[in-house]
Amino acid sequence: MHLPWRRKQQESEDPTSESSLPSEQRAQSPRWSATKDILKAHVATAQANTQQYNANVQNLLRAKAYELASRPVAYLVLSGFVLGSVSTLGATFVYRRYFRRLRTAEWVTPDVLQQKRWVRGVVTSVGDADNFRLYHTPGFGWRWPLKFRRVPTLSKELKEQTIHVRIAGVDAPEGSHFGRQAQPYAVEALAWLKGTIEGRIVYCQLVRRDQYSRIVSVVTLPPPFLPGWLATGRSLALEMIRAGTGLTYEQAGAEYGKYGKDEFLKAEAESRVARRGMWKHGTVGETPAQYKRRHAQNGTGVEAQAQGTAKAEKEKENLKVGGLRGILKRLWP
Repeated sequence: MHLPWRRKQQESEDPTSESSLPSEQRAQSPRWSATKDILKAHVATAQANTQQYNANVQNLLRAKAYELASRPVAYLVLSGFVLGSVSTLGATFVYRRYFRRLRTAEWVTPDVLQQKRWVRGVVTSVGDADNFRLYHTPGFGWRWPLKFRRVPTLSKELKEQTIHVRIAGVDAPEGSHFGRQAQPYAVEALAWLKGTIEGRIVYCQLVRRDQYSRIVSVVTLPPPFLPGWLATGRSLALEMIRAGTGLTYEQAGAEYGKYGKDEFLKAEAESRVARRGMWKHGTVGETPAQYKRRHAQNGTGVEAQAQGTAKAEKEKENLKVGGLRGILKRLWP
């Protein structure tokens, strides 16, 4: 009877099979000789490729070293100087544009007004129903979780540290200044503006400088959800007109931002129809523009004298801070 396993056992017991040969005889067999030759060929090829790669790398390094050594020293020095100058100018531009704080209205240079630059800040005080004091807060570090800068709260700390802003596009009732009687609804308009923006963040587009050295600005409130550099909030001037605390400013040099004069007049008409604020009686006896024109024609000169005194004091203060100290004060807040 033929059994397969018996055949395998016989083959394994066969003394003439290749697997049963001693190692010396097996090494001399044709199959093992061919395998050893193939392995030796692969090893030799790998060693040759490695040597060739190392030689190429060394040649490349020698060529680079020769190229650098052959360049003149003046060329290398000039290259370093140019790179350093470009880096310094770039860092200065970034600092002046995004991190330097504008301390007062005098820091707002003509190029800033020409660009109609937007700034962010905190309203520290409201002096009248259409102007306020802004503490500029550029860059970051003013709010948590990265808060390492703060907005001063004391009057002595805020001295010469705020920008006097005139809200563009709106004319509010005049308060009692220089011995003159206040217009109707001036107190209510001032209270409304204080409750809306005092101590809060606003965004201002700096447009121009008026005759009182104030910076006329298009003012917007912070957007409700997105950050201010991604979205634009509501116009403060339009909100004032809708609430009946101001009228559309139609004098020379009026600025209305992206909304345009028609949008302001439309909001004023809606407020008049709804009898909000200063329109509660359906009409306004004397507009702020007419009030100022009447007092200017009277020729009292009290306001002009006060403005001249303030200007003289400002020039005296600027003369005290001169030379290198004045330059450094303008560059670094």
